[in-house]
Amino acid sequence: MYTVRLEHRNRQPIGPGCGRFHTVNERTPSSRTSRSGRSSRSSRESLSREERKEATRRAIVAAALRLLEERSFSALSLREVTREAGIVPAAFYRHFESMEALGLVLIDESFRALRDMLRGARAGKLDPTRIIESTVDILIAGVNERREHWRFIARERNSGVTVLRYAIRTEIRLITSELAIDLTRFPGLNTWSAEDLNILASLFVNSMISIAEAIEDAADANALEEIRHTAVKQLRLIIVGINGWHSTT
Repeated sequence: MYTVRLEHRNRQPIGPGCGRFHTVNERTPSSRTSRSGRSSRSSRESLSREERKEATRRAIVAAALRLLEERSFSALSLREVTREAGIVPAAFYRHFESMEALGLVLIDESFRALRDMLRGARAGKLDPTRIIESTVDILIAGVNERREHWRFIARERNSGVTVLRYAIRTEIRLITSELAIDLTRFPGLNTWSAEDLNILASLFVNSMISIAEAIEDAADANALEEIRHTAVKQLRLIIVGINGWHSTT
């Protein structure tokens, strides 16, 4: 009898214990699923916030460019930009520290096309049989695509806010230095002095900036074709000058 009662006591706690054990296990996956679901929703919401933030930033940049079509950057106010972008003035500072910071972003975007074009030319992406014509065509397409950016650069390059004028000159110097280094890879130029290479690079860069500004001012297709003709001849003259120049190190 003692043995039977002992076995009965041993079985008694095991049954409910097993039930509780299985019940806990059954709840565990759903708990993990719930946590995973919350995490996924949080990730989607976070991504959505980042997208909204970037959209607002782009709206501010676009609003500034529209307002700059007929005026200089120094005449532009923060309230005008935010009103044009459809946001409250306080929201501006979530994206830019100041109006000057916005101007620097505009400069960077404006010169990006020129940097990409020069790098593409140096990487051999242009037709080698008509490299000058291809360069001018790409420049025309780039200006037409970002006409408002080049209008901004043309106006601010020699006047306007000092910090922007300095930033534009810095961009031009950086592009010139980068081009001068890469020019040493061309036959005949690897023996040129660093000074002469920088002057040559400056001729190319300044010519293309002047051409871009002229393209932005073109009134019609005939005027654009005339600019293209002049630009091709101008770059060819620079190439001819290279062949006749003897650099001394």
